[in-house]
Amino acid sequence: MEISFSTEIGGQTLSLQTGKVAKQASGSVVVQYGETIALVTVVASKDEKPEIDFLPLSVEYQERIYAAGRIPGNYFRREIGRPSDKETLTARLTDRPIRPLFPKGFAFETQVIITVLSMDKVNDPDILALNGASAALMLSDIPFEGPVACVRVGRIDGQLIVNPTIEQRKISDISVIVAGSKTGVVMVEGGGQIVSEADMLEAIFFGHEQMQPIIAIQEKLTASAGVEKRVIVPKENDPELVAKVDAAARQRIADTVKIPGKADRSNALSALKKEIFEGLGEEYTDRKKEVSAIFRDLEKTVCRDMILKHGHRIDNRAFDEVRPIACEVGLLPRVHGSALFTRGETQVLGVLTLGSGPDEQRVETLNGDETRSFMLHYNFPPYSVGEVRRLSGPSRRDVGHGSLARRAIEKVLPSKEDFDYTIRLVSEVLESNGSSSMGTVCSASMALMDGGVPIKAPVSGIAMGLVTDGETTVVLSDILGDEDHTGDMDFKVAGTAEGITALQMDIKIHELSRDILEKALDQAKHGRLHILGKMQEAITTHKAEMSPYAPMIYTLQINPERIGEVIGPGGKMIRAIQAETNTQIEIGDKGIVKIAAVNKEEGDRAVQIIQDIGMDPEIGAVYEGKVVKITDFGAFVQIKPKTDGLVHISELANYRVKQVTDVVKEGDMIKVKVLDVSKDGKIKLSRKALLEDTKEEKPDQG
Repeated sequence: MEISFSTEIGGQTLSLQTGKVAKQASGSVVVQYGETIALVTVVASKDEKPEIDFLPLSVEYQERIYAAGRIPGNYFRREIGRPSDKETLTARLTDRPIRPLFPKGFAFETQVIITVLSMDKVNDPDILALNGASAALMLSDIPFEGPVACVRVGRIDGQLIVNPTIEQRKISDISVIVAGSKTGVVMVEGGGQIVSEADMLEAIFFGHEQMQPIIAIQEKLTASAGVEKRVIVPKENDPELVAKVDAAARQRIADTVKIPGKADRSNALSALKKEIFEGLGEEYTDRKKEVSAIFRDLEKTVCRDMILKHGHRIDNRAFDEVRPIACEVGLLPRVHGSALFTRGETQVLGVLTLGSGPDEQRVETLNGDETRSFMLHYNFPPYSVGEVRRLSGPSRRDVGHGSLARRAIEKVLPSKEDFDYTIRLVSEVLESNGSSSMGTVCSASMALMDGGVPIKAPVSGIAMGLVTDGETTVVLSDILGDEDHTGDMDFKVAGTAEGITALQMDIKIHELSRDILEKALDQAKHGRLHILGKMQEAITTHKAEMSPYAPMIYTLQINPERIGEVIGPGGKMIRAIQAETNTQIEIGDKGIVKIAAVNKEEGDRAVQIIQDIGMDPEIGAVYEGKVVKITDFGAFVQIKPKTDGLVHISELANYRVKQVTDVVKEGDMIKVKVLDVSKDGKIKLSRKALLEDTKEEKPDQG
């Protein structure tokens, strides 16, 4: 049976339809907004996997190029290989709000697949993904404590708007995706052009208000379908075993978690767990996994009680206290900029590389081919957490953390008119114990300044946490990895001294109130400003000079009609110039030439050659040219390819010349000055003008 409900959001119709396609799935929904359409399916296996101790949920988002009426540009002409960054980020964006809404102990492998079928180039399909995933889960037999919905919020000329179009987003000073339930916010992802905490909070809860009609149609759709949910009986630990572990371990865990140092604390807890298990006796030798789960739950309870009941953190910091910070710049002599940011046991090396136009990243998207002149790549090697792991390409987490840091930094970058470089930042996480992504923001900001990039302001970032039992709520600044694991929220906020540039919030509880978010943003601001102060002890502004190893960029304008002459047949001329001057040259359709040179001498030489070829002669300019033709009244001199001028016999020398050949012959190379360029392009040249300060002897007429 086909069922469909729709609502108006941001002046366009959003519809949810089920019962027509993909009926073998546990739940399926076709989501349409404008002419952008996505199919969202969810399937959960019939067989439980009781041996696993995590939620076996995977979310896949895939954009089909046919959705935009195009054929893939690769050799195979089909979608192949790893997901794009956009696909990875949207999959994570969908996963994060729905994951906390599965029941505890749910051990049925579950897969959500979002496939973009149509793209109108007006409405981004990413916001359809979560709305469709929630609806598909609600329609399935999978237990799910939804619905949730999401919208994108923008702001143009001070006016908040819901689901801005792709074009509107280019002029919006806020762009934030907000996911929520009927009563609260569950996820935030986005940023702004240095906006205040109050404005960001207003945007978040404007989004929460605007998403309510989407939640309403999900409820209508679910009621109409009338699907019965699976009954999941939560696994309960043996009360007797729980009591034994609690009695033996609670106080010792409380003492152990206070050990300073992540590695020492982890090793001590592992040793304690082993000791507790062995102390239980032979009766429990075959229940090691159950004991481990009980111990892990107890450890979490102890850490939370320490905060909620005893008022202190595991490292004895105040709730709003940031760990000790050390900053250093200019560590690597041959790179274009570098910085080391250390906060507690989190340490990140930021490295800057500058390039030219050909170094820009080229990406095939549903909107067409795009070029990106700013990249930030995040690397998280296993040694940063004391582990051994196979090295491979960037993980979803790596892509997500890099994207968050990129959004935080890009708002303060200079315009292309002011700084015409391609910028690549790489974050090498050397140690990690909480919020390496915000450490990335700090090290990247300092690396840019170290490299002489004129950023608008330095950017810092902080990760906020939350612990709540429903009655008592504590917001934590600069959370440790253990606090992230045992807490209820991971809220990352980055920005300048004046406001927010990026933020990301995930929670493990069902929702957050406005009061909690407001407190978290305010506390984050104080922490961010403290971190900025520490960064500015190392470097206060961008360096006046760039690295001597950074490329020099020259920009000049040539006559567009002469582009072909500069390029030459089959690119022969431009390749020769690049080879001779050791430069990279890029020529635009309008005659704008960009030259990237390793040093000034080579850059100046390339500029001169291109000016000689591609620019119209200017009055007063001096050229060295070849005599190509002799006449009774003068000599024609080629001053650049396909450009000749006349040196009249009276302008050949600073004495009276009887015959042109007395002074020059065909094939001679002579220096000449441009006297005039007529409207029809005729060029008058003079050799005499360059000899007026010298005494050239008149040849013997014998």
